[in-house]
Amino acid sequence: MKDTTVRKPYLWEAMLSFGFLILVMAIGIAKYEANPHIPMLIGTLFAVLIAMKIGYKWNDIEKSMFDGIYQALQAVIILAIIGVLIGVWLVSGVVPSMIYYGLAILKPSIFLAATLIICSITSLATGTSWGTAGTIGIALMGISKGLGIPAPVAAGAIISGAYFGDKMSPLSDTTNLAPAVSGTDVFTHVKAMLPTTLVAYLIAFVSFLVMGFQYANTGSDVSAILSIREGLAANFNISPLLLLPPLAVILAMAFKMPAIPGITIGILIGAIEGFIFQGADLGALLSAAYDGFTSETGIAVIDELLSAGGLSNMMYSISLTIIAMMFGGVMEKTKQLEVIVNTILKGIKSTGGLIATTVLTCIACNATMPEQYISVVLPGRMYHSAYKERGLHPKQLSSTLEGAGTVTSSLIPWNTCGAFLYGVLGVTAWEYGKYAIFNYMMPLIVVLFGFLKLFIYKIEDDPTTIIGSVNQEQE
Repeated sequence: MKDTTVRKPYLWEAMLSFGFLILVMAIGIAKYEANPHIPMLIGTLFAVLIAMKIGYKWNDIEKSMFDGIYQALQAVIILAIIGVLIGVWLVSGVVPSMIYYGLAILKPSIFLAATLIICSITSLATGTSWGTAGTIGIALMGISKGLGIPAPVAAGAIISGAYFGDKMSPLSDTTNLAPAVSGTDVFTHVKAMLPTTLVAYLIAFVSFLVMGFQYANTGSDVSAILSIREGLAANFNISPLLLLPPLAVILAMAFKMPAIPGITIGILIGAIEGFIFQGADLGALLSAAYDGFTSETGIAVIDELLSAGGLSNMMYSISLTIIAMMFGGVMEKTKQLEVIVNTILKGIKSTGGLIATTVLTCIACNATMPEQYISVVLPGRMYHSAYKERGLHPKQLSSTLEGAGTVTSSLIPWNTCGAFLYGVLGVTAWEYGKYAIFNYMMPLIVVLFGFLKLFIYKIEDDPTTIIGSVNQEQE
């Protein structure tokens, strides 16, 4: 039998792979409210059929899937141990202590700015914007009603803080996914995001501070917040010393320790403090590490927020990452991504133009394939080579992905994030969108910095923090 000749895919063939994925994702998620895993797998199988049509044999296609998964293995390991960390930090009282002290800063005269900070702290501590909005966010929405603050304004402050933490927390799945698809490590990625993120956050903070002045003289009932703090204090031994584990992880990041040992140190310190402060034995720690922690305080808001973590609960993100990287591997190795990207990048000569194109692609993914993870994975694989060819460090790509993909998902009503936030806060994305200041300022700042050539990271300036396939290509 004569070997099939492999040819370069036509643009329409590559677009068909993407178009089919968009269609099946839209139907599966928007119409049937299915999880994105199976639609993504179906889209991957269709891309395989296109690959076979242009001449690739199954063994080559299978290897392309393995190569795609291999690029995300570090993220998979990190996601797994982060599940362990969250479970241990919950049973040890670390996360409850962070939330307890965060709620202490709430003052009626600066409600909106305080809400931003409280949700930021909670999201940084837990690594989840959904968990923050669905728990502390609900309590804050109730307080805002008593203060006479419009619901869309309060929701905007909650969402801005929740997504700041989701974007910057090493515990967040997207914060680990973005560097995995780009070719760098999570700590390098977080530091690379700081300049643009702090600018956007400062704008949001000042805006909410100014907006809050008009509500400064309104009477308030902060009983819900007091109830949460009292509930935490009654069920956990709260202590400033329980802030040591997150401090250790931050210091590990600052001293450029690799992510896996840095996070592991946080787990070990948390476990020791759990034994000392909460009297948690080895069995309780092991159970929380695998199955997560189940809060039984009797206070609904606390129990919903603190019932989380565990290795098993990270399998949703891990399995979706694996399937998404299978799709990316097929599209990349069979050059379907290449023909699409070459078409998109025609006429784009500047670094600013490349960054702006990446941002627009992330937003388009959030709108057409309404799932936050996809808006990070697909543009990451699409533009990986383009950034490398321009001498840009992978952390430039990863920070751009998070500056657009992660935060704009909440601004699209039919995205899973927009739909979830409407469900828990009772305000649609159309209503809270203009008040989610951090979320829409973030991509604008990323694009602005790109065109102004501010904090542009190049490979030659920091080649040691490149990992995975990028490093292998350089060798």
